[in-house]
Amino acid sequence: MSFGEKLKLVRKDRNITQEALAELLNVSRQAISKWESDNGYPETEKLLLISKTLNISIDYLMNDLSERQEKEKTEEKNVVIAPSGKIAITTYDKQNVVVCHSVKSSKIIFPHKDEPPYLLFGIDKVTFWGEHTTILGWYTTLENVAKEIQEISEALNKGEGTYSLKYNADVELTGFFGSPKIKK
Repeated sequence: MSFGEKLKLVRKDRNITQEALAELLNVSRQAISKWESDNGYPETEKLLLISKTLNISIDYLMNDLSERQEKEKTEEKNVVIAPSGKIAITTYDKQNVVVCHSVKSSKIIFPHKDEPPYLLFGIDKVTFWGEHTTILGWYTTLENVAKEIQEISEALNKGEGTYSLKYNADVELTGFFGSPKIKK
C-alpha cells in the first residue's frame, strides 16, 4: 500500500475530511489530494505534523501495510482519541497525572502468576520514533478495560479535562524490574 493510500485510509478512519486536514496542517486541500493520489509527498516538517495530527507513526505511513496488520493482531482495538485536545488522567498509583491525547489497551501475551493480563496506556505525544506511552493502569478483565475506555470517552464528550481511573486492578510493583502483582 502506498503512502497516499495509507494517508487517505488513516484520514478516513479518523473521520477527517481533506479540507479539515488541510486546515490542521496549514496547507491547501489540493495538497492533501496530491499526496493521497501519490502525485507528490509532503515536506519533512509536514510529515511530522501529519504523524502528530493523525496519531499515526511515520513508520506506518512510509512502510508496508503488513507491519500494521501484524501489530493489530497483538493489540486490543480499544482506542480513544481526544479529538479536541487532551485529557489529564491520574495513574493507577495516584502518584502521577498524564496529559493524554489518546489511550489504548493491550493484552499481555504471557502474564506472570498474579499479574493482570491487560494494560491501559496513555499516549501523550507522537515522535519520529513512534508514540510515547505511559502505563495508566493494569486490568484483570477485558470488560473492565472496556468500561474504563467508555467512561474516558464519555468524559471527553462532556468536555471534562480530567479523569481518574475506576476499574483498574490494585497492584504493587515487585522485583528488580517492578513486575505488577495483584494486591491480596
